[in-house]
Amino acid sequence: MQAFFTLLSKIEKRQFSPFYLLSGTESYYIDAVLAALISNLVDESSRDFDYTVFYGKEASASDIIETAKRYPMIAEYNVVVVKEAQLLLPSSLEDLAIYASQPTPKTVLVFCYMHKEFDKRKKLYKAADKFGEILTVKPLYDNQIPQWVNQHAKSLGLELTPTAIELISSYVGSNLTQLSNELKKLKLVVKPGEFVDEHSIEKYVGISKTYNSFELQKAIGLGNFSLAFQIVQYLNLNAKSNPLVLTLSSLHTYFQKLLLLKGIGKSSNAAAVIGVSPFFLKEFEIAAKRLSMRQISKAMKCVFEADLKSKGITGTNSSSSEILETLLIQLFTL
Repeated sequence: MQAFFTLLSKIEKRQFSPFYLLSGTESYYIDAVLAALISNLVDESSRDFDYTVFYGKEASASDIIETAKRYPMIAEYNVVVVKEAQLLLPSSLEDLAIYASQPTPKTVLVFCYMHKEFDKRKKLYKAADKFGEILTVKPLYDNQIPQWVNQHAKSLGLELTPTAIELISSYVGSNLTQLSNELKKLKLVVKPGEFVDEHSIEKYVGISKTYNSFELQKAIGLGNFSLAFQIVQYLNLNAKSNPLVLTLSSLHTYFQKLLLLKGIGKSSNAAAVIGVSPFFLKEFEIAAKRLSMRQISKAMKCVFEADLKSKGITGTNSSSSEILETLLIQLFTL
């Protein structure tokens, strides 16, 4: 997300704004911007005097504004953070809009509006757009996760092999905070200059390099029922670390990529279009050639129905293991 990196760059250059309106459904970006601001603006000597945190459920607009209008005592800026700002009363937003239109120059007020986008029609949004900084964030699409993992790993000084990237992406899913934490743990244990491969992932993250959702989709795509069945048995026996919801999400994304690959046919940038590393493109091409568009579409329907069963929306009460085993049979009898 370019807006996110642009904002971080401004903060690192100490180009601060008096008001930050951070909102959206991906908390990682909001937390990262807040952490960058605190790191650059707050130190131990000023924390007790020039740094205040409010929580939306408990705070009043008058308290927030009164604190924001106060000039710093020790630090260069008075930093005021409003967490869980989505829980503020609507009337408080109106009052804060008035402040945001005439913010105190030596105060940095950070407004963290979580789990949903802030309404652009509100006066506060318009004031923040004119006098401050706005960042609205959304979760990445599944096919964007491997690229994000690769870029974030490099920012930490880690080099991951394509297989390692796919493994950790499939295992963790789209939770960027959890993905970041797993990469940070790897940074602590991997030697400088050492490549992180599937063996490292198995050793330090706890993901089996042989029995995981990434290898399951590969076995299904290549038509290897024996291996796919073994992987399903392993996943069922280790359901706590391999939740069904992640396995189903991984399979649905896999078939989406196959369907897209069938649609574009031969293309020089096929890997980029479907969102996979060129290292794995051949495997996808073999699977796409083996399965017709009708079979792939039917497979996606089967995965969707399995997801509904896992949530108790349709069908009888089936265990996760029964749902996954039934799905496997369906996928091999399309």
